[in-house]
Amino acid sequence: MKKLSLLVFLSVCAFAVSAQKTWKNDKPHSQLKFDITHLGVSTISGAFTEFDATITAAKPDFSDATFNLTAKTASIETHVEKRNDHLKSADFFDAAANPELTFKSTSLKSAGKDKYKLSGDLTMHGVTKPVTLDLTYRGTITNPQSKKPVAGFRAIGTVKRADFGIGPKFPAPMLSEEVTIIADGEFGPQD
Repeated sequence: MKKLSLLVFLSVCAFAVSAQKTWKNDKPHSQLKFDITHLGVSTISGAFTEFDATITAAKPDFSDATFNLTAKTASIETHVEKRNDHLKSADFFDAAANPELTFKSTSLKSAGKDKYKLSGDLTMHGVTKPVTLDLTYRGTITNPQSKKPVAGFRAIGTVKRADFGIGPKFPAPMLSEEVTIIADGEFGPQD
């Protein structure tokens, strides 16, 4: 009887694992951006142009999804070369010592139709902190060109520079302490 119970348990676990599907971001149709206020009067936007994100889920509405993201800090782009170089330096991201930033989800809670609170651990500048993002599931459709399914998501949240030791020489009147993160992703199932 114990052997039969163990066999049933292992079969259920194997089915649960096999039912999960991994989705990967479509790079040309995904972006990882940020906004910060300069001198209290203007918003400066930037992006990390090299990143990979995956979603693992068994349910078609992604309500059980886990999210993972890795971005290359040296890929920061603000459309001003001197500013890009400064942001890569030890004054900010220190890209040489901290070549990647990562996000690994820890929970996903419903916040209404197709809306979620996505919590996870963000590691940036060698510091890991819990963050919560507002996630919108934009739906799943069949791509008319590839004839394959694609799913869309948008995540928005705010982090504090000081929590990650980024730009400590630059006070809030110069650069806002709060930085808004905006991530848009189009995902397709991995083959």
